[in-house]
Amino acid sequence: MRLPRTRPRSLAGQLFAMQVVLIAAVVAGCAVFAYVSGSAQAEQTATRQVRAAAVAVADSPSVREAIRTPDPSAVLQPYAEQVRRDTQIAFVTIMDTERRRWTHPDASLIGETFLGHTEEALRGETFTETYTGTLGPSIRVVTPVRDGERIIGLVSAGITVDRVSSQVREQLGALALAAGGALALGGIGTYVINARLRRHTHGMNAAELSRLHDYHQATLHAVREGLLMLDGQRRIALINDAGRELLGITPKTEALGRTVDELHLPAPLTGALLASEARVDELHLTADRVVVVNTRPVVGGERRGTVVTLRDHTELQALTGELDSERGFTQALRSQAHEAANRLHTVVSLIELGRVEEAVEFATAELELAQVLTDRVVGAVEEPVLAALLLGKAAQANERGVELELAEDSLIDDGALPDSLAQRDLVTILGNLIDNAVDAASEGDGHGSAGAVPAQRTASQGAGRARVTVTALADDRELLLRVSDTGPGIGPEEADEVFRRGWSTHGAGRGLGLALVRQAAHRNGGSVELDRAPEGGARFTVRLPLGDRTATEVTA
Repeated sequence: MRLPRTRPRSLAGQLFAMQVVLIAAVVAGCAVFAYVSGSAQAEQTATRQVRAAAVAVADSPSVREAIRTPDPSAVLQPYAEQVRRDTQIAFVTIMDTERRRWTHPDASLIGETFLGHTEEALRGETFTETYTGTLGPSIRVVTPVRDGERIIGLVSAGITVDRVSSQVREQLGALALAAGGALALGGIGTYVINARLRRHTHGMNAAELSRLHDYHQATLHAVREGLLMLDGQRRIALINDAGRELLGITPKTEALGRTVDELHLPAPLTGALLASEARVDELHLTADRVVVVNTRPVVGGERRGTVVTLRDHTELQALTGELDSERGFTQALRSQAHEAANRLHTVVSLIELGRVEEAVEFATAELELAQVLTDRVVGAVEEPVLAALLLGKAAQANERGVELELAEDSLIDDGALPDSLAQRDLVTILGNLIDNAVDAASEGDGHGSAGAVPAQRTASQGAGRARVTVTALADDRELLLRVSDTGPGIGPEEADEVFRRGWSTHGAGRGLGLALVRQAAHRNGGSVELDRAPEGGARFTVRLPLGDRTATEVTA
C-alpha cells in the first residue's frame, strides 16, 4: 500500500518551528547559566557573610577579655548565639588553641573537640573550607583571636550547605517563572510574525517559492510585451527587457529604484504612467516608437503601486498609415474612373452631334492636364516610392478640389537615397505632411489631423485655387522634403504644440500625423522645421542626413 505524499511544511511553518526551538534553546541556556551563576553567587555571598561574622567576633575586645576568665563559656556562649541569630548563620564556635569548644549552638557539645581543620588559623591565617561537622556539611571560616602577637583562641563561623541550596532553590523558582514568561512571550511573538509571513507567502514552502522565483524571472525575460511595476512612491520596482526596449532605457542604465520622472520620457507618457486611475489602450509616442499603454493601480486599503503593460504599436501604426494611403488611392481611382466615364460620355455625345473637332480638343486637353503632373513627377523624382506617393496624393488632392504641384527645384536622382533610409519612413513623413496640407488648403479652418489655428485669409489666398506645393530635393549631404499650403497657417503661439500627440482641431482620435513625422525624422537623425509659407499657409521642412546621422532637435 502506497502512502500518500505529504506536502512539505510551508516556509512560515518551518520558520516557526525553527524559531520556537531556537527560543527554547536560548531560554534554557540562559536559565542554566543563571542557575550556575546564581549557585556560585549564593556560595560567595554565604562565604562573605560567615567570614565577616567570624572576623568581627575574633576582633571583639569582649571576646579576648572573656577568654582570659576562668570560665570563658559563661560569657562567650550567650554572645555567640546572639551573633548567630543576628547574622542568620548556622553556628558561631569559639574555641581554644587545642580545638576545645567554648560555644556551640548545641550546648551539650560545649567542651568537646571542634571538627574541622585549624592548622592555617593557628599560623595566623583566615581560611575557608567546606566540611561536614555536627550540623552536617557546611561552609565555614576559621580565624584566629589575637592578644597582641599571641594567638589565644580560634573563631569558626559557618552556614550549612542545605541553607545555601534552599536559597538557590528560591532563586531558581523565580528564574523558572521568568524563563517561562520569556518562552511564552517569544512563542507568541514568533507566532504573530509567522502568521503575517504565512499571509504574505500564501502558505508556500521554500521549494515552491524558489520555483515561483525561477518562473517569474523566465517569464519576465520571455514575454514580448513590456512590463513595468511602480511602488507606492512611483519608483520602478520591476521592469523587464521588453519594457526597457520600448521606453528606450539602455541595459547599462540602472532603472530599479528610480522615479518615472528620472527616465526623461515624453510628458504625456510620463503622465500616463503616474496617473492614479487606470488607463486602457492609450497610444503614446517615445523618441523612436509608438507604444500602447495600459495601467492598473494596485490597491489594498492604500495605494501600493501601479502595474503597467506596454505594447509596440510602431509597425502596426505604419501599416495602418499605408492602408489609409491605399484606401485613398482606391477612392481616387474610383473618382477618376467616374470622371473618365463622364468625360468619355461627353466625347461620345460630341461625336454623335457631329462636332468631332470639339470632341478631339476636349479629350486632348484633359489628357494634357493629367500628363503634365505625371511627367513632372517622373522626371524630377526618380525614387519610385516617392513618385508613386506624389501621384496618388495628387489624385486625392484633386478629388478634394486642391491642386498639388511639385516645385521647380525638386530633384531626386535614382540611387541618391541610401538603403539605410527606410522607404516606410519616407512614406510616413511625406504622406502625413501632404495629408495635413491638403486638409488645411481645402477646409481653410484647420490643419487636418495636426490641427491648425484659424487665421484670416489674405486676398491672394481667397482669389486663387487651394494649392499644396511639394519640394523634394536630394544632394550629397541631405534629403530635403518641404510641403507648404495655402491654408490659414498656424499661429506662433501654437507652433510648439503641433507636434504633440493628440493636438488637433478635428476632434478626438486625431492629431497623430505630425507626431509620427517628428518621430520618423528623429529616428533617421533628421529635423523638422515649421514656418509660414509665402502663400500665407504653413510650411513644414524635413531634413534627413544622407551621410553620418546625428540626431538634431525639432525646431519650430
